[in-house]
Amino acid sequence: MLQIIGMARIEAEELRDPELIFVSGTLRMAKRVEERLTTVGVDYVVQVEPIGRSILFRTLRMGAVFYVTSGQAAYCRQELTAVGLGRGVVEEQE
Repeated sequence: MLQIIGMARIEAEELRDPELIFVSGTLRMAKRVEERLTTVGVDYVVQVEPIGRSILFRTLRMGAVFYVTSGQAAYCRQELTAVGLGRGVVEEQE
């Protein structure tokens, strides 16, 4: 069982060398990501950003976008995938 270390959500200007790791289209999924990143003690930034357009009405869709330091990005992707959140994981950009 993992021990909860404490809140790890920080302000965007506090995160050095940010890397995008996850995009969530639902509040429920975003809360699961926050819970996991907090549990493993990773500092992260979450922001609401446009993530596409709806198919039916072509309206702009917003989502929760998660960033961590580039040094922790691979670890965070692995952790999120391990708990069943792999669908929203954004792979490293080359």
